[in-house]
Amino acid sequence: MLGFWSLAVDIGQIYNRKVDLYGIAKAAALAAARELDGTPAGLVAARNAASVAVANLRYRNYGSGTAFTWHDDALSFGTTSSRTGTWVTSAGAAQAAELFFARVDTAGLDPAISEVETFFIRILDSSLAKVQLSDSAIAGRTSVKAMPIGVCAMSPDAAAARPATSSSGATLSELVQYGFRRGISYDLMKLNPNNTTPARFAINPVSEPGTNSQAFDIPALAPFVCSGSMWIRRITGSPIRVSELPDTSPLASLSTALNTRFDTYANTSCAPSSASPDINIKSYAYDQAGIVKWMSPNKGTPAVATTTARGKIEPVIDLPAPPATPGEYGPLWAYAKAAKAPSPVTSPEPPGGYPTFSHTDWPTLYPSGPTSSNYPTSPPVPYLSSTTASGYYQAPSLANRPMAVPHRRVLNIPLLSCSPSAPSGANAPATVVAIGKFFMTVPATDNSLIAEFAGLIPLQSLPGHVELFP
Repeated sequence: MLGFWSLAVDIGQIYNRKVDLYGIAKAAALAAARELDGTPAGLVAARNAASVAVANLRYRNYGSGTAFTWHDDALSFGTTSSRTGTWVTSAGAAQAAELFFARVDTAGLDPAISEVETFFIRILDSSLAKVQLSDSAIAGRTSVKAMPIGVCAMSPDAAAARPATSSSGATLSELVQYGFRRGISYDLMKLNPNNTTPARFAINPVSEPGTNSQAFDIPALAPFVCSGSMWIRRITGSPIRVSELPDTSPLASLSTALNTRFDTYANTSCAPSSASPDINIKSYAYDQAGIVKWMSPNKGTPAVATTTARGKIEPVIDLPAPPATPGEYGPLWAYAKAAKAPSPVTSPEPPGGYPTFSHTDWPTLYPSGPTSSNYPTSPPVPYLSSTTASGYYQAPSLANRPMAVPHRRVLNIPLLSCSPSAPSGANAPATVVAIGKFFMTVPATDNSLIAEFAGLIPLQSLPGHVELFP
């Protein structure tokens, strides 16, 4: 009879505790792994995330249960998912750059958590009066949400303030990040900060930074372009591998994959289930009259016009003199507004974003440029409109609408450090200095990728897929 009672009561509570321990190990490991970005600060963030993840978990699940008490000793970091590999609890900058896996072992928590006191088995065997349990889980990043297409940073400065003086004498200070201005649309296939030949690159999506790789086939990047991700754990810390896109029709094999965001899937192997359309697929084609209704004139260049006057391919709006015509500014503020420069200018972006300018500041920000009398006030930017009557919104097809995702048109584009001679050729090393957010204003073509700059993604916030490992 005692044996049956033991099975019913003691084995039951042992099983429940084992489940509790596995649950805390999984939750903490997944939370920690999401924060690992190859820096010592990422390790600190991982510990904090693990602690937060288990704060509301309970064991002894009767009444209100008993809270887990977190200890950092339960968390360690590794370079691989192997349970027999080397796991460390702290690391310097050099070692942290390789740590992208988190392991949580509940044996490092309070002993009381791992201990189950039995009721009946102890009568049969005194050594079983208390049963010690533990569990562990390993989680790590398997991909990053960044495009396998890179462009040169247009300036080495991570942040700079661009002054502009209004007609009343007031000075506005606009934030410029790596040479890009928020709210400006660029043709990313037609830029180069060093010479007059366009610089645009394909990135090896499966070669970890700092490793050697074989030359890769650019058309094979299409599935990665569809998903907007790469099968690597990080993109900074060491050089990645890039190849120059073709001189002519640089996107011939990739434009259809890019355009899945506009609910077009012809001539691509990607499907809406894995490459969702955006919830708003309206094309803001400024070279067609009447489409960009919030601007006057309502027709101009599809992206900001470029010039080679200073021996490089740069926007005409970066020259000291204003553009020759208002339309050369291209479409403005379809997705993002110009940001006010913080003080100091290198201050990190707050959670709610930097303060932005009003459309009434356009005459100062964009001399001799278009006017914005019809710019919407609600929603705050045209892209966020949800009614066709506004002229700024178009829903995806009825069949694909349930799979539509907000902001799918925003591409996380690696910004590369470029010199006049590098990167060059195929399978060349390149350094990523930042990840820029670029909103596709119109579908891509074989020759163009027009997108509005919307800021930078902090490297520690770069999304990626994190999963558990056996």
